[in-house]
Amino acid sequence: MSREVQKVEAAALHGRPLRYFDLVMAAFVTILLLSNILGAGKVAQVDLPLIGLWPFGAGILFFPLSYVIGDVLTEVYGYARARRCIWVGTAALLFMAFMSWVVVKLPPSPDWGGQGAYEQVFGQVPRIVLASIVAFWAGEFVNSVVLARMKVWTQGRYLWTRTIGSTIAGQGVDSLIFYPLAFWGAAGWSNDLVIKVLLTQWALKVAWEALLTPVTYAVVGALKRREGMDVYDERTDFTPFAARV
Repeated sequence: MSREVQKVEAAALHGRPLRYFDLVMAAFVTILLLSNILGAGKVAQVDLPLIGLWPFGAGILFFPLSYVIGDVLTEVYGYARARRCIWVGTAALLFMAFMSWVVVKLPPSPDWGGQGAYEQVFGQVPRIVLASIVAFWAGEFVNSVVLARMKVWTQGRYLWTRTIGSTIAGQGVDSLIFYPLAFWGAAGWSNDLVIKVLLTQWALKVAWEALLTPVTYAVVGALKRREGMDVYDERTDFTPFAARV
């Protein structure tokens, strides 16, 4: 049975039991890690009408879902709890990068023939790993701050403007950091190509967010009803480094 949804200021949320927050955080971190492990290293292609074969990074199919869940976290639980999830996700990415490095560097048994495949999949270039983690951290915080502030400005109306507007800002920062930091001056990457890929990926991620707007509405509405609250960050400290939730 759903409860009546009450407007709650984020500062008054401390100590209040949250039924689904841990599950949403787990989904956020899971999608973040899997999209980086399974999608980051593969280039796929589709045959588009009037265009022909079009290559794309496979990670774009699932990585934007982390922004969708980030929107849900901020919209339903407020910026402070979204901030905790971003830091947990960042720590998970750092540990994943460290674990991948250790596993790849371990000397393989002479009877095992999978070392080459492991190096290709998990032996990522440190520059790209660093760029990915920094871009995620900055982009997610921008996404969360923009959504939280827009919620107060719009008095909780027009959710689609917040989800899409925050994604434009967050994914913009993500792309502006990742592609130059990872590929500017790299072999095989001209400056024009870096800019082209940056703008293309940004547009595709924002379009993906827009297509998922009905899903975001459904999930946000269901969580607000089940938690019985609607959080507003009216007096929130938006620094990324505050420890208190």
